[in-house]
Amino acid sequence: MRVGLDTNILCYTLDPAYPEHKKLGNLLINLSQENIVAINPTVLHETYHTLVFSQKWMPSEAQKRLRMLLMHPYIEFFSQTKKTSTVALNLAVQYNLGGRDALIVANFLSNKIPALYTCDQELLDLQKVEKPPHHN
Repeated sequence: MRVGLDTNILCYTLDPAYPEHKKLGNLLINLSQENIVAINPTVLHETYHTLVFSQKWMPSEAQKRLRMLLMHPYIEFFSQTKKTSTVALNLAVQYNLGGRDALIVANFLSNKIPALYTCDQELLDLQKVEKPPHHN
C-alpha cells in the first residue's frame, strides 16, 4: 500500500510531545516494501516549520530527522512542478481548499497516491477528492 502523509501526521509521528504520537509513533518504524508512505516539499517544509517554531525543536535536530526521511527507502518524495501547481489551483477552486492543502493533495493525486493520512478536518470532510480530467 502507498499512502501520502499530511503535515499533521508526520509531525505526530516524529514528536512524542503530541498526544497522537502514541497511536502514530510506529507508523514510520513499520514501513516496508509493501507499506510505503509518500511526502512532498510542502509537507516536508511545513513539518520543519511546525517542529521548530511551534514545538520548539532545535533547527538542526529537525533538519537531521527530515533529511533522514528523505533517504529512507520506503518513503517516496515527490517534487512539485508547474503541472502540480495547475492541478492544485483547480482543486482549490473545485473543493474550496486552501492553497497548501490543495498543493499537497494535487501532488499526491498527480503521482497516483490513492490515499492521504490526515487529521485535517477540512480534508476529512471531503472524504474523496479527484483530479479534474483536464486542467487548463
